[in-house]
Amino acid sequence: MEFSSGFSVITGETGAGKSIILGAIGLLLGQRADLKTIKQGADKCIIEAHFDLSRYKMKPFFEQNDIEYDATDTIIRRELTASGKSRAFVNDSPVALTLLKELGERLVDVHSQHQNLLINKHDFQLQVVDIIAQDSNELEAYARSYADYQELQRRLQMLLDEIEQNERNKDFLQFQFEELTAARLVADEQEDLEARADTMTHAEDIKQAFFKAENHLLDEESGVVARLKWTTTALHDIEHVYPKAKELAERLQSSYIELKDIADEVSTCLENIDFDPAEMDAINARLDRIYDLEKKYRVQTVEELLAIQKDLERRISQMENSADAVDELKQQVEKAHQLCITLANELTSKRKAASELIEQQMLKRLVPLGMPKVRFQIELSKSELQRTGQDKVAFLFSANSSTPLQPVAQVASGGEIARVMLALKAMISGAVKLPTIIFDEIDTGVSGKIAEQMAQMMQEMGAQDRQVISITHLPQIAAKGSTHYKVYKDETPQGTTSHMLQLGPDERINEIAQMLSGSDVTDAAIQNAKELLKI
Repeated sequence: MEFSSGFSVITGETGAGKSIILGAIGLLLGQRADLKTIKQGADKCIIEAHFDLSRYKMKPFFEQNDIEYDATDTIIRRELTASGKSRAFVNDSPVALTLLKELGERLVDVHSQHQNLLINKHDFQLQVVDIIAQDSNELEAYARSYADYQELQRRLQMLLDEIEQNERNKDFLQFQFEELTAARLVADEQEDLEARADTMTHAEDIKQAFFKAENHLLDEESGVVARLKWTTTALHDIEHVYPKAKELAERLQSSYIELKDIADEVSTCLENIDFDPAEMDAINARLDRIYDLEKKYRVQTVEELLAIQKDLERRISQMENSADAVDELKQQVEKAHQLCITLANELTSKRKAASELIEQQMLKRLVPLGMPKVRFQIELSKSELQRTGQDKVAFLFSANSSTPLQPVAQVASGGEIARVMLALKAMISGAVKLPTIIFDEIDTGVSGKIAEQMAQMMQEMGAQDRQVISITHLPQIAAKGSTHYKVYKDETPQGTTSHMLQLGPDERINEIAQMLSGSDVTDAAIQNAKELLKI
């Protein structure tokens, strides 16, 4: 299917397959996939759309997301498999569904009957005002400030909670701190004590080993050191008659020096190894104290005990200086609050100006849609600071001068809401440069001259460098399209197949005549269709 620019219409009998088109577009826009989408017996479903974005300045979006940019042929593809897998691609680059949805929101706006329910949502109403106010920079600055304000509030509450809990446990915290301080813990002392205890436990074995080593090295007759010295001397004695003996003697001399040094260290170790019961008791007592503290505080090391001690000291100090800490943080919270109010007031100012403009624009659009006495007003009221500022927005509506203004969803009929939403969309489309807008049976509840005016409005939207596509059952709207597509279905041996056909002039006359008179097309219906088409 290749859609034309400007205002196009799609018609077809109920059940012909118009919902298939919208379902496919929804998948391309990042909606969740349903396996029922895949035709029974098929392994895969692929939906692909090509967009010409050359007039919409979207290159930065592609660069920020590291996607190849093709201004005249941007391809979006969605693949679903019968096994439940779903993949999305933009210009053949795999992308996350969230990114596809973000891009889709910039490409296509699908307005269906159920979307009319948005008119009652305060978020939607505020969004409309913000779009017309073009306050994205102010809104972003406020959002950052509000996030900082919330973070400071969170930190203040955490501090107050901690102080309250510390006050309840003040005596216990003090006892714990004094207990750990009195223990005079030193980093790494546990490992050192355990090594010393292990040495003393095996003192006899260690001493015996060093004694044997000393004897083997230093015995005057059989010791390695003495024998090495004799050997060196013997080689030196013959070096004048056998020169190579000198080199060997010098090498042995180096070994002799090293072995002599080792032997001295062995002797020193032997002298220092001794089992002192009193020292062993002291080491065990200290280790028992450390082990008891570790068990009590549910840790494994002295370093963790020292960390607890430091935290206890901080908490006790915090209690002593809590008033100053709370006052300082309260000042920061108040400063952030005042900044939020300042930025929120700037938002309010822009929203008030935009609201007045919206009221004027809506009246201009609604009066030609069969509401000569219509009143439309935007009520801005103050609220507590929140993520979007301090404004509550309410769209008030009255179809005639005798009825008081009330929230639009409470007093407007289905047909009136459809017209209000169309007027809003027409106004928003001027501020948001969306390439494609699709209206799915927005004409429900209207007919005749009003339908023609709605079509005129959609025509004007389509004249602003975009595609506007209306799925309609009304001949008055179908006749206004610059391009007309028909959806129909065929029954084949393989099952029901839906088709879309771009109608030529004669086919279009016949289609609109059928919409006017039903399946039996009369000459009067043909003539009427030509009049609607201005042929």
